[in-house]
Amino acid sequence: MLQTALSPLAGQVRHVLSGRTDGASDVARAIANPQGAPGWFTPADPIWTVHGSVATFVGGIRSLFLQALHPLALAGVDQHSTYREDPFGRLQRTGAFIAATTFGSEQLAEQTIRAVRSMHQHVQGVAQDGRYYSAQDPELLLWVHLALTDSMLRAYLDFGHDGPVDADGYVANMAVVAEAMGVEEPPRSRAELAAQLDAFRPELVVDDVVRRTHGFIRNAPLPLGLKPGYAILARAAWDSLPPWALAMLGSSPRTTAVDRALADASLRILRFALVASPARLAGEERIRSEPVLDG
Repeated sequence: MLQTALSPLAGQVRHVLSGRTDGASDVARAIANPQGAPGWFTPADPIWTVHGSVATFVGGIRSLFLQALHPLALAGVDQHSTYREDPFGRLQRTGAFIAATTFGSEQLAEQTIRAVRSMHQHVQGVAQDGRYYSAQDPELLLWVHLALTDSMLRAYLDFGHDGPVDADGYVANMAVVAEAMGVEEPPRSRAELAAQLDAFRPELVVDDVVRRTHGFIRNAPLPLGLKPGYAILARAAWDSLPPWALAMLGSSPRTTAVDRALADASLRILRFALVASPARLAGEERIRSEPVLDG
């Protein structure tokens, strides 16, 4: 009965994430094939648990808040992305990248990496402060990787309910993807992750462009029925930012026990409504299947 009542909510969320109300996106179908093919990771790896969790809703929002603090990374998004005109399209592409590299076959992961690296060749220009930037710059790639890895891990540790995960193992899993993307010496432990994030702090700024971007993230143009839940998750994402980031932003954690309980309840409702990650289910189906032999 409750599942039926939540069906419209689930359909709206799936449409935002995949463009389809049933969640059966092109990437989910691609992940299911070829039968029996191994991927970069398996269900036993921490990355499967973290990326298959609804806690990624908080992690994804947090990573956007954090990534925007680097002026060159933000310039690339601000000047080349269509996130304001097509916010769902960018979200779907980011989700497809994470899903394909996490749950897909080796072939699909490599194909996805090549496509993104090819797209990055055209993302270059001059930032507001006059500096040249390129999406192929290993340092910028590292910053984006650190922000995403730290955010997804933090969100799972705060709100993940799919079992314990090895935090160092998750960071090491993410390093495999980072190296394929061209990141030089990505962190392989939580301590290395914290140290590398800290090393970027002198390069980070808060200006009008950052504030405008954060404002857009906070007030994403979602369907009316999703806005209240999103506001709760966005607040949880903001308050989970590193203390030094909040200090830069002139903010401090405001999350009370009630706020945290609301965020946790929202994610539990989403988990119940969505049942499971279509991408993770597709990966499990592919691995369970017998390989198809030619001839």
